Amino acid sequence: MPPDFTKHFAAVLTEFKLKNNTDCSWWVTVKLMNDRVTLDQGWATFVTVHQINIGYMVTFKLLTPDTLKVFIFDDDGIEVVNKCGKHDEAFIATD
Repeated sequence: MPPDFTKHFAAVLTEFKLKNNTDCSWWVTVKLMNDRVTLDQGWATFVTVHQINIGYMVTFKLLTPDTLKVFIFDDDGIEVVNKCGKHDEAFIATD
């Protein structure tokens, strides 16, 4: 994640909840590498389930200190809408 985005975090947590545009949630772990925050375990599954391809744009909005809203746009600039049903139950966040 760009430093200009992560500077808004009160603290770098070890995991974040990602919420998509249909309010499904997933937990991903976070790793600090070379003073940059990277999404780690759970991110590859999120990418696969949401069929994020090269050329897609992914943006994040900080909702709460541990929750990021994820917006995914395809290579035509159209927002991608995904349902929860395809995702492995082990990665779905519970409230």
